[in-house]
Amino acid sequence: MTPVLELKGLTKYFGGLKAVSNFDIKIEEGELIGLIGPNGAGKTTIFNLITGIYLPDDGNIILSNESIAGLKPYQIAQKGISRTFQNIRLFNNLTVLDNVRIACHMHANYGLWSAIVRNRIFSREERTIEEKARDILSIFKLESRADEISRNLPYGEQRKLEIVRALANKPKLLLLDEPAAGMNPQEVEKLMELIHFIRERFELTIFLIEHQMKVVMSICKRIAVMDFGEKIAEGSPKEVQNAPQVIEAYLGREC
Repeated sequence: MTPVLELKGLTKYFGGLKAVSNFDIKIEEGELIGLIGPNGAGKTTIFNLITGIYLPDDGNIILSNESIAGLKPYQIAQKGISRTFQNIRLFNNLTVLDNVRIACHMHANYGLWSAIVRNRIFSREERTIEEKARDILSIFKLESRADEISRNLPYGEQRKLEIVRALANKPKLLLLDEPAAGMNPQEVEKLMELIHFIRERFELTIFLIEHQMKVVMSICKRIAVMDFGEKIAEGSPKEVQNAPQVIEAYLGREC
């Protein structure tokens, strides 16, 4: 089978610092794979390279057998990659519904002229977009909050809304960057249930960065580990937990 995503020799410099070095990984369709490592290991840089925020200095990024290295972020989103961010990035002054409607516009079927004159094509398509946005909010039990300003939602619901907005783009690959950051234990439990639900309901491939080991070890079948920009281990949760190089990266070398 053709991997959904393949990173080959991915390398990124910032000045004289090599933030990512010769990083390789294959992600198959339907996988839920975790990426872990100490702070500053280069994990979010990997996501930023995949989504076009940074351009790689070397290597390739292949989505469903097509190179996407060098494409603009909006082009990569159109190809089927959606993401969330380490720090929640909602449109805080817009409603819950409008946050999702914005993502649905990626697939709008009208042009600039229709948007300017607001003709029947525009009106019909806008009604369809709103219906789609309300449908996906309903799936995640957020329909009752559709008209609330997003910044007024509880923290856990804001995280959920960010994920819902990413799903509204109809991705084939979902990147989750530390979705459990800042959550209390009860919210973390709900998040793990949510990720399982998303994978099954939408038949998605998910690539996850997370610092909370409970989340990664519980929901991921395969985990890659980074340290100082390099992949130092890859395997099942048990294999990764017991790998000497992973223990050294997290705990330091014994004197």
